Amino acid sequence: MSVAYVLLHSPLVGPSTWAPVARRLPDAVVPSFLHLQHAEPPFWPLVAEATAAAVEAMPAGTEVVLVAHSNAGRFMPVVVDALDHNVRACVFVDASLPARGGGGATPAVAPALLEVVRHKAEDGHLPPWSQWWDPADIAPMFPDAETMRRIAAEEPRLPLSFFEQSIPVPAGWDDRLCGYLGFGRDDTDDDKASDARARGWRTEHLRGRHLHQLVDPDAVARIIQEMG
Repeated sequence: MSVAYVLLHSPLVGPSTWAPVARRLPDAVVPSFLHLQHAEPPFWPLVAEATAAAVEAMPAGTEVVLVAHSNAGRFMPVVVDALDHNVRACVFVDASLPARGGGGATPAVAPALLEVVRHKAEDGHLPPWSQWWDPADIAPMFPDAETMRRIAAEEPRLPLSFFEQSIPVPAGWDDRLCGYLGFGRDDTDDDKASDARARGWRTEHLRGRHLHQLVDPDAVARIIQEMG
């Protein structure tokens, strides 16, 4: 039975953040969520629909490994629920985890970040993500200046309402293999890794920053394949 990898990028950035890893995984696809910047609430169905459309053309019987980075992790349950293909595994790569259990909801961002983005909004939209920070602070996340410019050029201006949404958590979404790969400058578990381990998931760690998949795609792709 064939396995395909579906890489979900954070809606705050773009699909290019997964491009180096996608080239290293068999039958990998990266659905784009860039259209969310022009949408109206609710946004979560659009993430699920875009992913389902990317998977639809895959042969019947293909098993899917869903891989989410950063904010995309919060959408994993609704994406699982939207797919007709069997989801073999869900892998969270330095990603936010959905609320536990079924029937509840996950906020689109943590409350502290929601307050930050409300102060950054202009005319109901946020500046591109890289403009939230001092360039010197985020430059170490990228392998080089050209990659940083390319990623920044793709970033959307998301509506403030995107950050104010709640995302459903359908029951049973995690009735499958789940794992968490964290990035960090040391080997200490962060809160997300600790949460993943408490859920009984496999956890792995690579030394690096939040966009380490751009810096060492070989290692990231290898661990994704081991987890899925």
